[in-house]
Amino acid sequence: MTELLDKIDSVLYYPILIIVMSLAGIYFTVLTKGVQIRLFPESLRLLKEPPEDKKNVSSLQAMLVSTASRVGTGNIVGVSTAICLGGPGACFWMWVMCIIGASSAFIESTLAQIYKRKNTDGECYGGPAYYIERALHAPRLAAVFCIFLIATYAVGFNLLCSYNLQSTFATYSFYDKNTTPIIIGLILAALTGYCLLGGGKRIVKLTSLIVPVMGVAYVLISLIVILVNIKNVPNMFVIIFEDAFDFRAIFSGVAGSCMIYGVKRGLYSNEAGVGSAPNASASAKVSHPAKQGLVQTLSVYIDTLLLCTATALMCLSSGVERSETVSGAPYVQNAISTVFGKIGPTFITVAMVLFAFTTLLGNLYYVDNALIFLNKKRQPSKTFKMCFHIACAVIVMLGAVIPMNAAWAAADITMGGMTIINLPACMLLGKVAIDALKDYEKQKKEGENPVFKATDIGLNVEELDFWK
Repeated sequence: MTELLDKIDSVLYYPILIIVMSLAGIYFTVLTKGVQIRLFPESLRLLKEPPEDKKNVSSLQAMLVSTASRVGTGNIVGVSTAICLGGPGACFWMWVMCIIGASSAFIESTLAQIYKRKNTDGECYGGPAYYIERALHAPRLAAVFCIFLIATYAVGFNLLCSYNLQSTFATYSFYDKNTTPIIIGLILAALTGYCLLGGGKRIVKLTSLIVPVMGVAYVLISLIVILVNIKNVPNMFVIIFEDAFDFRAIFSGVAGSCMIYGVKRGLYSNEAGVGSAPNASASAKVSHPAKQGLVQTLSVYIDTLLLCTATALMCLSSGVERSETVSGAPYVQNAISTVFGKIGPTFITVAMVLFAFTTLLGNLYYVDNALIFLNKKRQPSKTFKMCFHIACAVIVMLGAVIPMNAAWAAADITMGGMTIINLPACMLLGKVAIDALKDYEKQKKEGENPVFKATDIGLNVEELDFWK
């Protein structure tokens, strides 16, 4: 099964997804004149803009929801795996795909805002399934996207998240490869199931408060390790760029090259173009869809240029050995222990526990949205949700005991399926988002606070719940 998953994974990312992602990112970057770079200061300004009504979700709150989903074990273990298996050049390709992909993040979140729906309470919701259904008039394709989303966030990502968490304990003397993963899996599954079935509200609240603090602490500790090893930094960048542009090595084994690992792990971490963040973006109440698109580009930067880069530079500057045997959490733990000793690996374990737990629960925010869509826009029955949540807890248990390759391949494949539907849909609808951006910039030049009206860019208001 692992061999089969690896083969599907390899073909899906090279040549299919690397071409689709690159074309989409370059296409959107050119047509928007580099919106993700050009309007970066405006994106920062919009973070401070309050919602029109205190009861509504602001741009910042919606961005934080999507950032919370992005920030997780991928920022630590995903980057480590990419460097150990693909090479240091994977860092460069993560940076490239982050900057290009930020334009895709702008387009998908702007579209989610334009085509968002209104529930009975007047609140808004939406995502790729809704703009595929309404704008492309392809309800079956929208349903297929939802199936891939559920497979990604309820299965693929949760299997991997659970595996990554248990792997951080491998550095301790009490770890036994036959029994420890099972014990950790059972504990994690029990906690997840307890919270999903209505309990553990205090646990969820506590972890949601601690995780942002832990994220900042992780970056600071990474900076300390880098500063202690500052003499290695110039050579570290030489190694990154030499490996990134060693095309002879890349093309002699593309599937396992630094380029493909950089693309895979970058996409897994920042999710730009995957179609997950638009589900959160649609919930924001803003005066213009482009506002949420601009804010969402920042989430991609925070994830990759800040957190992923912190991991990469900390590990490479430390000079510890990188190999397949230490790929994942051990490589990061070895790097941090060069400065902090035994405390370092413990800090990584605590960070991984918190990141993994909030990610496991946060993933199901997107899943609920997809389930409602498939259930003809109605909430599933309580019995169905209870059975589904129990199944999710079982998946968490399985994730702790499956092989590393199977965990990564399952996540890559399901996420790839979402991307391969969402990005072409965004390209077909790209003109709508780009017209909205032009309208936004036009109003800004006139000194106004941009307010969007669908008719100003020629949209049919009958297809929309908002912007009439």
